[in-house]
Amino acid sequence: MSPRRRLLAGVLALVVLVAVVLVGVRIAGAPSSPDVDPASRPAQDRPGPVLLVPGYGGGRDALLQLAARIGATGRDAQVLTLVGDGTGDLSAQVDVLDAAADAALAAGAPSVDVVGYSAGGVVAGLWIARDDGAAKARRVVTLGSPLHGTSLAATAITQAPDACPVACRQLAPGSAEITELDRAGVGSAVPWLSIWTADDETSTPPETARLGGAVTTSVQDVCPGARVGHSDLPRDATVTGLVLRGIGTGPVDVAGAGCGASPTG
Repeated sequence: MSPRRRLLAGVLALVVLVAVVLVGVRIAGAPSSPDVDPASRPAQDRPGPVLLVPGYGGGRDALLQLAARIGATGRDAQVLTLVGDGTGDLSAQVDVLDAAADAALAAGAPSVDVVGYSAGGVVAGLWIARDDGAAKARRVVTLGSPLHGTSLAATAITQAPDACPVACRQLAPGSAEITELDRAGVGSAVPWLSIWTADDETSTPPETARLGGAVTTSVQDVCPGARVGHSDLPRDATVTGLVLRGIGTGPVDVAGAGCGASPTG
């Protein structure tokens, strides 16, 4: 083979090698859904009880009104009580959710729906990724959840580390927990509706609630001009209507949704 042909062959081999490496990097870095047998997925036409997961700090008051509204539709709705004050290890909170789901299933429920508020949505996502949650949860709805972390936690770590306990550090972008959630592809594992508000001052930036594979909408997409802060989400009428859509038996979408609690499906 002439030197020129050998050079050309070498260049072509290098191009092929680079292409293979790049494809491998793309595959390795792409989110992957939890491995769930489709036959094990809960039936969408047989909703079970609704488990509501509080946010950072574990306060239940913000979710009790939403639970009552869900209960008024004939569904059983339970607001979970997190370990301690809800600022400890998120894994302990995942365990609380898993235990509540197992108890519901043991009592005869076909599945559970999960509504996670704020950091409670991160807990729901980790549960789907870790604890066979995709085979137990029929649907997931999250409200203002920092699914890619919140810059507020990152700021606290650098400026006030003593005021940023374990859960706070775990909610910072790039933490082991947020990285795990990013890679897990949970938005494609179960029917998931992520609701957020452009006025969010806690989950920052507000778009951190966007989740690949999930149906994602802001309150303002549905109700233009609405002013809804982070703490308002569980009590807001428009959000309530979206939640009821998300845990209904119809398709998980927001088509036709408007201001106020007027769900369909």
